Order: sequence, then C-alpha cells, then structure tokens
Amino acid sequence: MTTTIYHNPSCGTSRNTLQALREAGHDPQVVEYLKTPLDAAGIKALLAKLAARPRDFLRKRGTPYDDLGLDDPKWTDDQLIDFMAAHPILIERPIVVTSKGARLCRPLEKVNEII
Repeated sequence: MTTTIYHNPSCGTSRNTLQALREAGHDPQVVEYLKTPLDAAGIKALLAKLAARPRDFLRKRGTPYDDLGLDDPKWTDDQLIDFMAAHPILIERPIVVTSKGARLCRPLEKVNEII
C-alpha cells in the first residue's frame, strides 16, 4: 500500500511530518488537499479509515469555522462533510495513511504509530 499524506505546505507540523516519513524510508504520495480538494465521498472515505467523525477533524484556527457557526451541534455529520468539501481549509492536517492505518499526525509523533 502506498503511504499518503494529506498535506499543507504552509503548515510546519505538516512539513515536519512529511520529512519524518521520508527519513523513515517512505516515499509518500503527497496530496495538497487545498490545491486538490477532496469531495464529500473522499472525505467520508478518509474519515472511515480514521474511524472518526467529521467534528473530530474540523480545524478552527485560520478557517471560516466561527463565521459558519460550526460549533453549533445542529450540524449533522453529512452537513459538516459538505462544509469541509466546500472549504478544505476546515480539514485538520496532516493526515497520514499507511498500510498500518491512518492518523491525524498532530502532534507529529503520532506518525510513529503507523510507520
């Protein structure tokens, strides 16, 4: 299985995670998800690999999270996924998928669980 990192090159944690993967001998597929956004089906598939719900991966800082009122519990998982598809910056990063599993690598050391 290919190692994949959902990456934002502007994020220090994401850059450091990519470097850690390469130092561990991985040649990951790098998905710059802000340039190549995931659609709702792609986000659902990624969340399934993470065994997580959308709210667990919503980024607040530097995003329209507050402006959209996403802290309101009225939003369903499907609605949150739609927001994430429309505003990819809402997806927390970096997310790494390997043959050993998937993790949000925040903090960076989480990548060690799956490499």
